[in-house]
Formats: sequence, structure tokens, C-alpha cells
Amino acid sequence: MSGVSIDKTVASADEAVADIADGASLAVGGFGLSGVPIVLIDAISRGSATGLHVASNNCGTDGWGLGILLEQHRIDRVVASYIGENKEFGRQYLAGELEVELTPQGTLAERLRAAGSGIPAFYTPAGVGTWVADGEMPWRYAPDGSVAVTSPPKEVREFEVRRDDGTSERVPFVLELSLVCDFGLVRAAKGDRHGNLVFHRSARNFNPLAAMAGRTTIAEVEQLVEPGEIDPDEVHVPGIFVHRVVELTAEQVTTKHIEKRTTREA
Repeated sequence: MSGVSIDKTVASADEAVADIADGASLAVGGFGLSGVPIVLIDAISRGSATGLHVASNNCGTDGWGLGILLEQHRIDRVVASYIGENKEFGRQYLAGELEVELTPQGTLAERLRAAGSGIPAFYTPAGVGTWVADGEMPWRYAPDGSVAVTSPPKEVREFEVRRDDGTSERVPFVLELSLVCDFGLVRAAKGDRHGNLVFHRSARNFNPLAAMAGRTTIAEVEQLVEPGEIDPDEVHVPGIFVHRVVELTAEQVTTKHIEKRTTREA
């Protein structure tokens, strides 16, 4: 049988996100402003989808990244590790305009990884004895400042844990569910037409996990290469997890913001 070509490239970001509908859930890569799929987010902002549910380490900053969709009131719910530098994020949460599930960062990472690995749930010690496990964490406020929606309590179970000194004890762990999303949005330094992706240093962050968690994953890539040009040992996300690839223009590649600029004297 002759070779089969699987070309996952899409002509534009607008075309790639065209089927993201109202109420869709998005797993979005990035950490702060590093490795954020800003071109795909901009494309969504030009569309009409609203009521979006987002899972991401944070929700961008004012006027950048997911902060753009926040300012347009297109996001209804966020699962994130922290509010970050986004004042609008904090304002909408406290005003009751946005539902926010704050999750320990490692737990969020594992929930996304588990989603892509076919693992429905897992136990972790993170959050035991806190609102994370016991419930009552404020998810949504009412306009008058009272709590409208709180987190439910989670299952806590003890497991035998062996210590380095050879002793063991029973330790409580909390059950966390995997976080499967309708779409995964990521940004890679390099990708081929089959969807194999390579990330650059710290821009790798949550991107591989977001790619794994999406039922349909869209990758914007700074450099598009032909299949076979990426050494298999260098691939961070195999193409099996990626469904659409958008090649960025030179201008889009260089348009990056710095969240906190730090300088020193020469």
C-alpha cells in the first residue's frame, strides 16, 4: 500500500477555531505570558462563541491572552491555579460575573494529564484538610458579595505509605477527577504537518498537558517543518494528540509580551 499523508495544517487561526461554539470547554496552554496561544485566542475573540469554560494555569493579564476574552465577557467559568496579575479576572470573580475553581497547580497539571491518558480520576495528598477536599470553597459570588456557589466535598481515602526509614503509616488522599475539555489550545516553537510538537524551554509549561486534555487540539506553531524533520527523541507532544496545526506569520512569531520586565546594569 502506498504511503498515506496526514496533513493537519489549517490555512488560518480563524478557520481553525471556527467550530468552537457557545459553552465549549477549552484547555489552554501557557504560564503567565509564556507560551500562550495568543493567535488562537485572538481568533476566538473575533468570533461569537460565549459562555466558555476555560482550564488554564491562569487567565492571562489585562488586555493580553485569555484576558482579552474576559474583557469581552465571553468566559463563564475558569479552572485555574491563581488569579495572577489580571485585575479584571479578580473583579469579575468578586462581582459574581465569573465562576472560578481555584485548584492546586500540581493537581491541575495532573487532571489535564490524566484526561489525555484515559485516567478518570486519581488520589493526591494536595488539599487534604482544606476547602479543596472539605468543600465550601467559593466558586461564584452573588452581586451582594455573599457566596452563591460553593465547591462540593470530595472523597478522602487513606492509603498505606512507606517512609524512607522503612516504617509506614496511613495517610489521607483526596480524589480528583480528570479534566477533559472540548478543545485544547497550545503554542509550540516547532511543529510538523502531522502535529508533532516541540516547545522552547519554559514555554513548554502547561502546553503538553493542555494538548493531551483536548478532544480536539489546535496548535499554533512558530516554525512549520515537514514530517521527518523533527528527531523523534525531541518531540514533546506526539501528533496523536493534535488535530489542527496553524503556521504563524513572522509578525505573529515576534509579537510577545513580557509580564514582568527585569533589568540590571551592564
